[in-house]
Amino acid sequence: MLFDTHVHLNIDSFEEDLEETIARAQEAGVESMNVVGFDHETIKKAMQLVEDYDFLYASIGWHPVDAVDMTDNDLTWIEELSAHPKVVAIGETGLDYHWDKSPKEVQKEVFRKQIHLAKKVNLPIIIHDREAHQDIVDILKEENASETGGIMHCFGGDMEIARQCLDMNFHISFGGPVTFKNAKLPKEVAKEIPMDRLLVETDCPFLAPHPNRGKRNEPAYVKLVAEKVAELKEMSLEELAEQTTKNAKKLFHIS
Repeated sequence: MLFDTHVHLNIDSFEEDLEETIARAQEAGVESMNVVGFDHETIKKAMQLVEDYDFLYASIGWHPVDAVDMTDNDLTWIEELSAHPKVVAIGETGLDYHWDKSPKEVQKEVFRKQIHLAKKVNLPIIIHDREAHQDIVDILKEENASETGGIMHCFGGDMEIARQCLDMNFHISFGGPVTFKNAKLPKEVAKEIPMDRLLVETDCPFLAPHPNRGKRNEPAYVKLVAEKVAELKEMSLEELAEQTTKNAKKLFHIS
């Protein structure tokens, strides 16, 4: 049974067929999912979904692209919601240098604030890192983020960056890109990650794995990610599913 550690069932892409999407995931062997909220609307929807489905959990934070919109009241609201027993992490937060909506310095400030919050409420952090590998690592070190640990979501860095993250108590999660035919780097890194720090995800509806690349992603496709990582690790899908689910539950404090 698989644990998809990063889904966005809380956005409009799934409004028309949410129940069918969830049913397909269960048929594919997905036993649990972490619904990630990253702004007002998606946080509200994530909190509603965890009330509606026993096997869904939530992470709540503020996305770096929208960092310029986050207020201190938003941070207080996230802190209050984090007391809910099914909120398992803070984030996704981090840095995104691909889009230019939020200035880098604003992103860094909002990222640091969410690390402080994660430490305060004793929850792991889910990290969004796009074209900002070294700045991410530097801030995690400066803020002693190893106290909480967390997930490098949809990891796209090299093994040197991965080692620094592993040293800080972070897990490395792989999504659709590890299945892409030309994705040499994530395949090389996936082979090297210790089994007790490995996670799988879809980041649906984004980054659908091969052979569905370019289509809407959904949680059922985490099986395709897991199959590819199992192949790279030279182990069975069942072994990989068991270990990655165990890792997710331990990290999220799910008994």
